[in-house]
Amino acid sequence: MGPEKYPLEEPSLHDKEFGVLELSLRDAEVAAIERIAAEVAHRYGDIESAEFHRDSRAIAEELPRRVREALHRFRASESDSTFVTSGLPVDDERVGPTPPEWRDNREPSRTLVYDVAFFLMAALLGDPIAWATQQDGRIMHDVFPLKAHENEQIGWGSAQLLTWHTEDAFHPLRTDYLGLMCLRNNEQVETTVADVSDLDIDPHNREILSQKRFRFVPDNAHRPQNNGLVQTGQAAELLRRSQERVEKAMSDPEPEAVLFGGPELPYLRIDPEYMLVPEDPEERKALDVISSAIDVAMGGVVLQPGDIIFVDNYRAVHGRKPFKARFDGTDRWLRRLNVARDLRKSRDCRLDAESRVIY
Repeated sequence: MGPEKYPLEEPSLHDKEFGVLELSLRDAEVAAIERIAAEVAHRYGDIESAEFHRDSRAIAEELPRRVREALHRFRASESDSTFVTSGLPVDDERVGPTPPEWRDNREPSRTLVYDVAFFLMAALLGDPIAWATQQDGRIMHDVFPLKAHENEQIGWGSAQLLTWHTEDAFHPLRTDYLGLMCLRNNEQVETTVADVSDLDIDPHNREILSQKRFRFVPDNAHRPQNNGLVQTGQAAELLRRSQERVEKAMSDPEPEAVLFGGPELPYLRIDPEYMLVPEDPEERKALDVISSAIDVAMGGVVLQPGDIIFVDNYRAVHGRKPFKARFDGTDRWLRRLNVARDLRKSRDCRLDAESRVIY
């Protein structure tokens, strides 16, 4: 008799129009995830722990089998660009008020159990990474409205539409997957998504977009005025080099392609708010064509507390609808992870093999 075969269950489609896969957790799966997250939170005590980062992928294999199957399939097939897990409960009182400033959120115990569950799911896709030039080099980021950035094209904005974009499009080591976990969304703000496979682009403009003719610059979150990280020794030298890269990308960006990879189903990098306007009319026309195609293909997901979304940053753009922030502790609050499929690509930009901070 051969080995027993286990049938794989298909996750349900959340919205067939723009390819979002949704896995609705069952009660037993929720209980198992909560137990594992509580044990891990007690054992490591900090989502930023290097020891936890080292062990996380092995621990992630203890998650319920259906969760592991769904995320492994999402990673391997590339047939869908967005994955949503729903059903984890969030205790609104436990997480406390939405912080008024990201540097003030110094109570990891309030969100630690939720952070662990989120991180372990992300670890099934790759390795969560940090940027030395973003949120002081933390792995886990906060996304909530800040009064000082209310009208900016940045995750801390609120009043303006956050235009669809590829995350960190300017950087060659940009994340493979963007992960967001919702802790609070009283405003029912929609996260917008469009899949590159849904874009209707004629052959001529597709060819133009596939050539290295377009220039990207860093968004405001990477710029020195929004970070206060202080380092010494080798880390200080790497941070200096990193800041130089950001400055060079701002003053003299290298030309890159918008579409790349497989010609039939290409990958995508685009960020209209942080791209230089081309002088060539043909290039401007191509950008207009793909921008219109993205607008037509755009869909959206309203994340509820406990929902986790992973967006394939090579196959989709994402954004956010505007909303009226109150700045009273009840505003929309997400946790964010950047996930890399291959850490070796960034080895010369990290302190050592186990570090997850990219300089």
